[in-house]
Amino acid sequence: MARMEYDQQNVRNFCIIAHIDHGKSTLADRLLEHTRTVEKRKMKEQLLDQMDLERERGITIKLQPVRMEYPYKGEQYTFNLIDTPGHVDFNYEVSRSLAAVEGAILLVDATKGVQAQTLSNLYLAIEQGLEIIPVVNKVDLPNAEVEKAKKEIIHILGCAEEEIILASGKAGIGIEEILAAVAERIPAPRGKTQAPLRALIFDSKYDTYKGVLAFVRIVDGEVRREDLIEMMATGKESGVIEVGYFRPEMRAVEKLTAGDIGYIATGLKSVEHCRVGDTITVENEKHEAERLPGYKEIKPVVYASLYPVEGDDYNAMRDALEKLKLNDAAFAFEPESNPALGKGFRCGFLGLLHLEIIKERLEREFGFSPTITTPSVVYALRLKGNKEEELSRIYSPIDMPDPSVIESIAEPYVKLDVISPATYLGQIMELMGTLRSEYRNTEYIDQERVLLTFEVPLTDIIVNFHDDLKSATSGFASMNYEIIGERESELIKLDILVAGEKVEALSRIVHKTRAFAEGKAAVEKLKDAIPRQNFAIAIQAAVGGKVIARETIKPFRKDVTSKLYGGDFSRKKKLLEKQKKGKKKMKNIGRVAIPSEAFLAVLKR
Repeated sequence: MARMEYDQQNVRNFCIIAHIDHGKSTLADRLLEHTRTVEKRKMKEQLLDQMDLERERGITIKLQPVRMEYPYKGEQYTFNLIDTPGHVDFNYEVSRSLAAVEGAILLVDATKGVQAQTLSNLYLAIEQGLEIIPVVNKVDLPNAEVEKAKKEIIHILGCAEEEIILASGKAGIGIEEILAAVAERIPAPRGKTQAPLRALIFDSKYDTYKGVLAFVRIVDGEVRREDLIEMMATGKESGVIEVGYFRPEMRAVEKLTAGDIGYIATGLKSVEHCRVGDTITVENEKHEAERLPGYKEIKPVVYASLYPVEGDDYNAMRDALEKLKLNDAAFAFEPESNPALGKGFRCGFLGLLHLEIIKERLEREFGFSPTITTPSVVYALRLKGNKEEELSRIYSPIDMPDPSVIESIAEPYVKLDVISPATYLGQIMELMGTLRSEYRNTEYIDQERVLLTFEVPLTDIIVNFHDDLKSATSGFASMNYEIIGERESELIKLDILVAGEKVEALSRIVHKTRAFAEGKAAVEKLKDAIPRQNFAIAIQAAVGGKVIARETIKPFRKDVTSKLYGGDFSRKKKLLEKQKKGKKKMKNIGRVAIPSEAFLAVLKR
């Protein structure tokens, strides 16, 4: 249980920041190998990525800390590394990880150069006042453009060329130089061991035996097993079951002190009580301790409904979602029902990647392949006669009140950064012209690459924009967005009517200028998706009481005149009139059953 005491001056806390697929996890593997933290026989690719899903996709979803011991110039150093996710959806997790360290390795792929999330994460690191070590990775590849990548780093960071380290995670080039730079350039932690305990939670996960494990950076003070602790934001108290650090598996120790990065096993039953960004203190010191800055509650920004394919699976799926929520405080869900799809759940996500991960985990871990509705955002309504500060929030078009009582509707807007080769500038501008975007700025990173900034409604970019951008630029462009607030827009509810009946599940909130195009596309898709009946079916898109688009599904027609041979035409006319009356009667009493495939066709846009 005991561990070797070490000099706090020889502790270095750092993380690796980069765009997706620039080689963070591979570089972390080499650092673990070089410092002999993990034995060669136990080594495997992307060692710190614990989930199969992370390995397959080559992305980091959950951050992972690890402690390494490294002898340098006759002294023993302790390196605490946090391997962070690169994706925009987990931006807050990354910002809290950066708050837990003193330095960052900025990793840039020599074949791709600086990309959107490189910049986003770099700005977060600069805001936290971190020491940045620039590294150009994948220098051994035949298509590596090392000098170009160096120039881009100098442009965004303003560093000297000799400060940039050339490396390759795959080939193990430059690993010694990176470790030496960490020891020399990154400052030691400045916490006070004698002060009251203040520990920053930068991640948490649920363990069946030990309850919630809080991944912490001890800023001041120390924490021991059996201490009584309190979360300062949520006010939740618990006893410490165990403390320890990662190597990269968990190792229990007697205590964690100022400057350490490790875990506290709290025994709590839900990650809700142990949120990222909160401060942990010891119960009897809570009046003296001051909460660490930067805590915010993570709120979902994208909502979509998940429905089990079989109605009998509802309870089992609820249990599965509850288990996923144990490990993910940002995921939220509540029951809802839909006339066409039955009983399901309205779920809140941080973004589309988060939604995809939850869906994949449901399939892999619990065997559910749910029906998913089109993702939507949260709208803020100001109702007539309400006070200025009172806003109603709606998560679904079904909740939208009558237009006569609405004074204004606001929707979330984002700042969108797109980095692309300059040759695709025209295609990107053309694509942005199809959205309700506002152009803000163009900055040339070098002669060939450009950074474009726009302000766009979130709803315009959450469904197909990423795929459209990749198509328009042959896969070379990268994007990053951050929410900048809500703005009032002319938004209306678009209703879909099938055989004169309103189908609430197909309603959507659209901008006034897009209502006709959206309505026309929806009725055309439904026309192909709904099976023909013995009577004509009218499919209409309407705003308020006004129909703006219509398609008709033609009826099956039995040839009632086939048995006639010759004779007067009036006999044929009489039979056709009789058929017409029958169809009219059938239309009045017949109801149209809409298959779930038809819903999906429309919901997938």
